[in-house]
Amino acid sequence: MDTLDLSYLAAVALAGGVARSCARGLPEGWRLRLQATVPELPGGRWIWLHAVSVGELLLGDGLVVRLRDRGHRLHVTTGTPAGLGLLGKRLPAWDAGTGRVSGGPFPLDDPAGLAPFLARPPAAFVALEAELWPGLLRVLEGRGVPRCIVNGRLTARSLERGGPWLRRAASRLTLVAARDPESAEAFRRLGAPRVDLGGNLKADLPPPAPLHPGWAGLREGWAPCPVLVAGNTLEGEEALLLDRWGGSQAAYPGLRLILAPRQPRRFDEAAGLLAARGLRFRRASGVWPAAPEAWRDVDILLLDTLGELPAAWAEGTLALVGGGWRGEGGHNPLEPVRAGVPVILGPGFANFTDLVPLLCEAGLARVVAEAGLPEAVLSGLRTTPLRPRMAGALPAALSGALDRTLALLAPLLPPLP
Repeated sequence: MDTLDLSYLAAVALAGGVARSCARGLPEGWRLRLQATVPELPGGRWIWLHAVSVGELLLGDGLVVRLRDRGHRLHVTTGTPAGLGLLGKRLPAWDAGTGRVSGGPFPLDDPAGLAPFLARPPAAFVALEAELWPGLLRVLEGRGVPRCIVNGRLTARSLERGGPWLRRAASRLTLVAARDPESAEAFRRLGAPRVDLGGNLKADLPPPAPLHPGWAGLREGWAPCPVLVAGNTLEGEEALLLDRWGGSQAAYPGLRLILAPRQPRRFDEAAGLLAARGLRFRRASGVWPAAPEAWRDVDILLLDTLGELPAAWAEGTLALVGGGWRGEGGHNPLEPVRAGVPVILGPGFANFTDLVPLLCEAGLARVVAEAGLPEAVLSGLRTTPLRPRMAGALPAALSGALDRTLALLAPLLPPLP
């Protein structure tokens, strides 16, 4: 252990000690990580799969199921309260009665936090996208445990911010299965010794879980109506898209809206915006009337729940994917595309440059600036069936990511019983 490692160890040990001494006053996310532990796992025979939050957990669906079905024992961790809420909902289906999948919070990256996870250490550590924890990677390297990142995504901006601790952590990775060529090059520049192109796992996700039975009443009540589904919206985009939805109602008086803000902490803010405008809406987290008639007097469903948006896209006529009108990174357009719904998204899609041009070239998505939104929405409503279900094959360049990723991981995973 050299000076660089010692400096990190001292910093996290101090932070961890302070956190434990005042745990009651910490935010919920910190408290959960302080309590992180693992069940009785067979030392050296389980896979630690880490997903930082909600988006990465959704991304892990195909990976978890395929590894489980091959007979592997997995423990899935996540680092945010929202992620843990979704994890609790996903675990029963992921485990499917096999007893091979468990989950819980990700620990603090200090010796005390990692101790429960290393008492019976994993056979491999696999993180989704870009989780580099210097303390964990150092200890796992010392024990000879493979350390992998899949669907690896690293932007030029993140690379510029990478300091010596981050570069040291990257140098300890066994494998990076990068999402796209740009990310692959960024990981190499950061110091990762082995980087391969795995592809984007979002393109190979299994079909989303069906929506709960309460949706049947909405579906019947809104059956004659076109529906816009505006999902993963950022601050400022709800107001923008409400204006466009309201403006389109003159041409389509029955037009309905499903609105799904990106961040759970903003659900109440969005509800307040709808109430302040005097709009007729219901919250998905509330009561669901069974009678279709009850939904005919509702214009907007605020989707303030976790994990339902992937299936809810299919309830729409058009999909408006947020993140690109009031942000620079954008959000995943593949979910509505796979649901067969035409997609409109904003020009700020920097995090999805591997997807959006291919989808636009295939006629599955359109990039529309804010000024062009009114006409784009009206044009889409004129030319699209009420429930299009036009799902077809994705561009060939986007397929096969899960198989490639599993093939890269296979030599590093524990032998099956």
